[in-house]
Amino acid sequence: MTVAHPSVRQRPAPADPGGDGRLRVLARDGATRARRLASPTGVAGATVESLSWAARVALYPLGIVAGPGVDEGHGYRIEHLSPGQRSLILHDLEAAGTPILLVHGLIDNRSTFVLLRRALKRRGFGTVVAMNYSILTRDVRVAAARLAQEVDALVEQTGYERIHVVGHSLGGLIARYYVQRLGGDSRVHTLVTLGTPHGGTELARLLGTPILRQLRPGSPLMQELAGPATGCRTRFVCWWSELDEAVVPARNAMLVHDDLAVTNIRLRSAGHLSLPNLPNVAAGIAGTLAMLDADGDVTTASVTPLTTRADRRNGSGVLYYE
Repeated sequence: MTVAHPSVRQRPAPADPGGDGRLRVLARDGATRARRLASPTGVAGATVESLSWAARVALYPLGIVAGPGVDEGHGYRIEHLSPGQRSLILHDLEAAGTPILLVHGLIDNRSTFVLLRRALKRRGFGTVVAMNYSILTRDVRVAAARLAQEVDALVEQTGYERIHVVGHSLGGLIARYYVQRLGGDSRVHTLVTLGTPHGGTELARLLGTPILRQLRPGSPLMQELAGPATGCRTRFVCWWSELDEAVVPARNAMLVHDDLAVTNIRLRSAGHLSLPNLPNVAAGIAGTLAMLDADGDVTTASVTPLTTRADRRNGSGVLYYE
């Protein structure tokens, strides 16, 4: 079923439960993962994730070298474009031209977006660029300041006052900090996050590096982001998966905040590295970014089939890929 959906507003993220509460949360999360892995779709998802890990190893060196500059877009001629590209341009020239900036995750680089960038270009988006930041990054706030520079440069080069950002894993959290705390909502129309630990991840407790300490549930950074964000103009679309091995518990990849306009989209059987590579995710992102008006509301039904129902466990509307 095709659904045009409103933004979802939710309760503030809970604090770190600690002790027995944490064990109960992890037990529920583990039981859900076990059920998913035992299903045919879970087995398929685990296989795709294994292939994604192999692909990351092979492609990683390509992401270290300097990537392409800002695309020149489609120009004034469209006869050389594919039907999909022409369709978006003819339907909404502004949507097709709005720049999209891709931000990778921890210890990764721009090569993680090879397939997603190609998919978005094929669907008619003229300017899709990916940035790199240091794998030695120690502070989300420093990386967010670096992102601000990239956004300002992209705005200056393209002439568009606002852009879209897609962040995978840590990249989504960096972009969120920029939007919420550094005034980035004036520049970012829509922020799409893929497997981003908005509520932190328990795996970050395994090592004591500065960046991982920030990713622990209840950390000072998490508390800062859970604080007021009144008037934030950016719309958030957050993809999360019940089999995300990097975000534990998996539901911490949902964004829950009273002051933010959020749509959370659940995948049942996708792994962490698979998220930027899945065709249904690429189609969903393209549908979202192609059908937004100036206020970020969906104006036309997306070509991507989404089913929706209420998440009764937290009382909020959540979109589900079935």
